[in-house]
Amino acid sequence: MARRSMAAAAAFAVLAGAAAAVTVPSPAQASPPGDKDVTAVMFEWNFASVAKECTSTLGPAGYGYVQVSPPNEHIQGGQWWTAYQPVSYKIATKFGDRNAFKNMVDTCHAAGVKVVADTVINHMANSSGTGTGGSGFSKYDYPGTYSGADMDDCRSEINNYGDRGNVQNCELVGLPDLDTGEDYVRGRIAGYLNDLLSLGVDGFRIDAAKHMPAGDLANIKSRLSNPGAYWKQEVIGATGEAVQPSEYLNNGDVQEFSYGRDLKRVFTGEKLSYLKNFGEGWGYLPSGKGAAFVDNHDTERNGSTLNYKDGANYTLANVFMLAWPYGAPDVHSGFEFSDKDAGGPNNGQVNACYTDGWKCQHAWREIASMVKFRNTARGQSVTNWWDNGNNQIAFGRGDKAYVAINHEGSSLTRTFQTSLPAGDYCDVQSGKGVTVNSSGQFSATLGANTALALHVGAKTCGGGSTDPGDGGNTATRASFNVNATTVLGQNIYVTGNKDQLGDWNTGNALKLDPAAYPVWKLDVSLPAGTSFEYKYLRKDASGNVTWESGSNRTATVPPSGAVTLNDTWRG
Repeated sequence: MARRSMAAAAAFAVLAGAAAAVTVPSPAQASPPGDKDVTAVMFEWNFASVAKECTSTLGPAGYGYVQVSPPNEHIQGGQWWTAYQPVSYKIATKFGDRNAFKNMVDTCHAAGVKVVADTVINHMANSSGTGTGGSGFSKYDYPGTYSGADMDDCRSEINNYGDRGNVQNCELVGLPDLDTGEDYVRGRIAGYLNDLLSLGVDGFRIDAAKHMPAGDLANIKSRLSNPGAYWKQEVIGATGEAVQPSEYLNNGDVQEFSYGRDLKRVFTGEKLSYLKNFGEGWGYLPSGKGAAFVDNHDTERNGSTLNYKDGANYTLANVFMLAWPYGAPDVHSGFEFSDKDAGGPNNGQVNACYTDGWKCQHAWREIASMVKFRNTARGQSVTNWWDNGNNQIAFGRGDKAYVAINHEGSSLTRTFQTSLPAGDYCDVQSGKGVTVNSSGQFSATLGANTALALHVGAKTCGGGSTDPGDGGNTATRASFNVNATTVLGQNIYVTGNKDQLGDWNTGNALKLDPAAYPVWKLDVSLPAGTSFEYKYLRKDASGNVTWESGSNRTATVPPSGAVTLNDTWRG
């Protein structure tokens, strides 16, 4: 369930435990409809920034959906959880107003990306004041929306997850619990969701679904102008609890929390070879109904899953998720945090990825390049599995795609057996060419903690529609990769003799991303044929600058595609 707080110090602990195997009597709907089932979850991005990203990155990369933060009026405040304390159902939020939301939906649709709205319908705000849309309210009284009679089943906090009534009628961390058994409440919620549908929304994430009876949600869904709209329900499974994820499968998809928890355990302390039967064989929800993720906004903060701070463990887990045929994947895209309550930088305005703390995981080359891999491999089973009994694995997806992951501390060199047609391919992870022979074999070397990925939609590297680094755009660029160690508070930047590189001004230098630490990475768009000079520098928390030693580095952007720079910091 989404973590929300009445004050910065409040905390909510997620109960751990694996979901039991389930049998679905009559599945209502498969994973997101269409050929593109990957969702980019743009956590705390404002609507204008999401619209821009749909056009520049999400659409070209092949994402099918974008999930946006709750669009209804909520309490004021800089913390991220303020968006999960509703005041009314007006589209008036810190992320933008009704017009901004509508423009975002239309812009994303034009880019080929459908929109999922995170919806908070289990409860209302636990405070008093004026909401982001100007509405006055107090606890149990939200004029024009609800009164105390709509929240009077139980006014104490949930304290027993073994008691169904306690879980579904009482208050989640003190938040006033709506009585979704009431006809009036059901009608108001359905009216809100229908309003979002009228603005073009394609589906909903149902926040805290576990705290509402599945039958109540089914009734609400039946009242929608499009009862077939996509639903993704947040139900955290834990052994022995009264409420289980399987109860919600007839309403739509259910988020499989065990997926991310198990990936953390495997990538940090077990063997990747164990993943050979990952998914339903591990007792998960049926693949056609499971929503998979490496992390989300709750789990990255409570430590139950990997997050951006986990370097190659995190990056390679995302590569595996997008290559493996289980569920519908969510790629979380958030921001740097040390304060777990802090909201997104600049009130959700993203001026550029990798600046101001925005992590933009959806755009990392290793992750973004796998979206088209997944789209191409759709419907293909796992073939040609290989592992070394430890942390080196490889597998195909029929005759459409093939991936290898080396999660060990030394390089891997071998001849891989695939079912791919013979020919030239682009490794979308590195941007290097690979030739598959008439027997379906190719030889390659993978560096420590790297992956290789081939698919029939990417036959050449650079130019055309198969450029791996930009998800299908033909933009030319420099891809910076530098191995550089740092201490707490330090970051690595690059600058050079072009405006796009800050023109040697350290104040305008570009921050590289440490997702694969100690390798720092950044892709910068530059015109084809551009020759340039560049150099790396360190900045500490006080802004003090330390340049790497030696002369200026030089490079030239090719006529199409990228110049890939694999450097080591010069001390």
